[in-house]
Amino acid sequence: MSETPMNTLQYRFDGPEDAPVLVLGPSLGTTWHMWDRQIPELTRTWRVFRYDLPGHGGAPAGPVASVGELTARLLAVLDGLGVQRFGYAGCSIGGAVGAELALRHPHRVASLALVSASPRFGTADEFRQRGVIVRTNGMEPMAAAAPARWFTPAFAAAQPAIVEWAVQMVRTTDPGCYIAACEALAAFDVRPELGRIAVPTLVVVGEQDQVTGPGDARTLVAGIPDARLALVPGAAHLTPVEQPAAVTDLLVRHFSSDWEDGSTTLLAPVPPAPEEAPEAAPAAPEGPPEAAAAGRPDPYDAGMKVRREVLGEAYVDGVLAGADEMTGDFQELLTRYAWGEVWTREGLDRRTRSVVALTALVAGGHQASLATHVRAALRNGLTPAEIREVLLQSAVYCGVPAAQAAFETAREVVRQETTPQP
Repeated sequence: MSETPMNTLQYRFDGPEDAPVLVLGPSLGTTWHMWDRQIPELTRTWRVFRYDLPGHGGAPAGPVASVGELTARLLAVLDGLGVQRFGYAGCSIGGAVGAELALRHPHRVASLALVSASPRFGTADEFRQRGVIVRTNGMEPMAAAAPARWFTPAFAAAQPAIVEWAVQMVRTTDPGCYIAACEALAAFDVRPELGRIAVPTLVVVGEQDQVTGPGDARTLVAGIPDARLALVPGAAHLTPVEQPAAVTDLLVRHFSSDWEDGSTTLLAPVPPAPEEAPEAAPAAPEGPPEAAAAGRPDPYDAGMKVRREVLGEAYVDGVLAGADEMTGDFQELLTRYAWGEVWTREGLDRRTRSVVALTALVAGGHQASLATHVRAALRNGLTPAEIREVLLQSAVYCGVPAAQAAFETAREVVRQETTPQP
């Protein structure tokens, strides 16, 4: 194990020093030990590199903002070790890193295995909701939910010691790093890009996986040109732990037959590869003639992105679905100017903007909108205690009756949003 600074990753090597390198990426809430049962067989052929996510397994708690940033940290570690080309197998968020590597750094990946993975993990709302729950209650709700999320009922009943070990992995995870990883997954969506993954790919999924199930796996296989599907019976989400022999066999066969370059991959340390020139951005939708003439980009797309991130996909979808000839133009105005022009400005962060919005809504007595923005404030990082302080401050300047109604609204919203789901 290596001592590492906050902006890199904790890692370990196993296996012969002169063998090709195989990188194993972990699932959210786990450590590199989730791959322990694969190591004896894999190290017969490969030098296995495992890493921990930030704040997991005692790793430095330096949160990452995106899957791309996590991938960059991994490559920085590998560059420093002189590992230029490697095979990669990742589970869940580790699979997201694998897809990111194959898309942005294809020259580095010899062969790829995506285990319990998806091109888009659930919905953004689901992962941001997890962040709200952890910010309010700590990691215990996630630990309590892990057995049902990760294992089949039969395995959980037969292997209580392994289940407790898994729960402890979650309990000891840094909450801030877990929340950041949830935000990274909320923003991850490579469905439109799957056709550009050009390395041989094995997609492994547990038959009873309720998190990233067979449907997600088939989406990956349908989109990646050179991909094969392996369905593992008697397994849920943490397939390498629940069915270690089956997963090991699949990985050995895949990386033995589909390794594009079998030469030794431990080289002299190399500087990071220069960034590739970004692809030309698609043409923006035509905006009002005045905006085009002034050379200003249309803020609609940026506004829609922020609106969805702050208010939630489901809420925005519902509002837009309900728009008609009377209200459609108003919804477009909100997206373009309230969200695209104001909420995207750099002068205040989103937490502060939520504080301002809550105060203004209390002053105006806008209870329906207040409920929406209490949810938004939780998503933007305010805790229930901080929301309480905002409402107390508002009571002094906006009046007790307005604040009393606001407290009733906020109490119900906080209860709904911070109660862990069964």
